[in-house]
Amino acid sequence: MALTRVHTFPANMLKNMTNLVHFEYVSAECRRKMKLIASFHSQESTYSHIEPTKSQHQGKKVKRWKPMCLYYTHGMCTKGDDFAHLETFNHNKCELEDDLEWKSQRKEIGKVREQKFDYFLVLDLEGKVEILEFPVLLFDVKSMNVVDFFHRFVRPSKMSESRINEYIEGKYGKLGVDGVWHDTAIPFEEVIQQFENWMESHQLWRKGSGGPLSKSAFVTCGNWDVKTKIPDQCKLSMVNLPSYFMEWINLKDIFLNFYKRRAPGMLSMMRELQMPMLGSHHLGIDDTRNLSRVLRHMLNDGALLEITARRNRESFSKVMYQFTNRV
Repeated sequence: MALTRVHTFPANMLKNMTNLVHFEYVSAECRRKMKLIASFHSQESTYSHIEPTKSQHQGKKVKRWKPMCLYYTHGMCTKGDDFAHLETFNHNKCELEDDLEWKSQRKEIGKVREQKFDYFLVLDLEGKVEILEFPVLLFDVKSMNVVDFFHRFVRPSKMSESRINEYIEGKYGKLGVDGVWHDTAIPFEEVIQQFENWMESHQLWRKGSGGPLSKSAFVTCGNWDVKTKIPDQCKLSMVNLPSYFMEWINLKDIFLNFYKRRAPGMLSMMRELQMPMLGSHHLGIDDTRNLSRVLRHMLNDGALLEITARRNRESFSKVMYQFTNRV
């Protein structure tokens, strides 16, 4: 798809400069919004203009949080050599930014327990009617950090174009990323194919043999993502339910049984752990990064992550839960 490039600058620059125009990549179907761009120097895009956070630790600069470039996560960014763009947006593997602060706060090494898995696939789907966003972060247990990501916006298969536009405007328009969604979204069946190639490149799963994941497990904030939404979307998209979606770890159940405190969602877990949220809630790629930060905090406190739910292989709709105390 051909993209039109329009120049923009960070919000703090716009306050002191005139006759500047916001830059963004927009598709032909988004050009109807171009009339709004001229006023962006006074009316800011929520996601594009999030100020990167800065922190200090004993006089040393700590990695700052910056929003991910959503074209980069889809392999479509053309601004890798643009200094202003790179100052505003992340082009990395979604590593967790507060490394120095976190390392300074790590407790005695003996408290961190040996895990049953080498990697966790942190998944947080977006979209209620159909899946709109499919983000997965690859969390390495040994390094206690994210080492890679898979991120795709997903185009619904059973909606009219007018309904899709309305749906995306309501979901992502307020975050200023609806144009990126329209430029990059692909059908669910293509997402699954690309995701399987990505997993195979990390030796997490083999297409030829199928079966469960190798030395890794999905981590979700609740059961809905894998238990309900993946099978529902597979039916809509006429895709067989993949064999690697047969079991998962509900982080809320682990949190409840480890800390003995009930947290109904990601934000409540972060409040309990006194962690600030970074990014935009309900933007999947940001939520997976925050869930990964919660995961790392729990591992550092000595939590053991075990499978919390498994499908009945005779009847996929039946799920067996491994904990008595569940959220």
